[in-house]
Amino acid sequence: MAQPTGPAASHRVTLITRVGCHLCEEAENSLASLSRELGFSFECVDVDSDPALANEYSDRVPVILIDGSEHGYWRLEEARFRAAMLR
Repeated sequence: MAQPTGPAASHRVTLITRVGCHLCEEAENSLASLSRELGFSFECVDVDSDPALANEYSDRVPVILIDGSEHGYWRLEEARFRAAMLR
């Protein structure tokens, strides 16, 4: 697989998810599509795998982090996300 390139490739994107969460599945699908278009990679982390994550994010999943900072939760706001990734 080719390495991501372009401005978005310099960002680290993390999706905090939960098994069985339909909003998490929607967010993951949206990020997968955007990652192919914009050239970034992302990782999914189960909120219930870490007590600190569960304490911080449990009631807000899915949560999108960009470079370790919270960008948004529940729904991916595509225009806002694109703008953040192209900075």
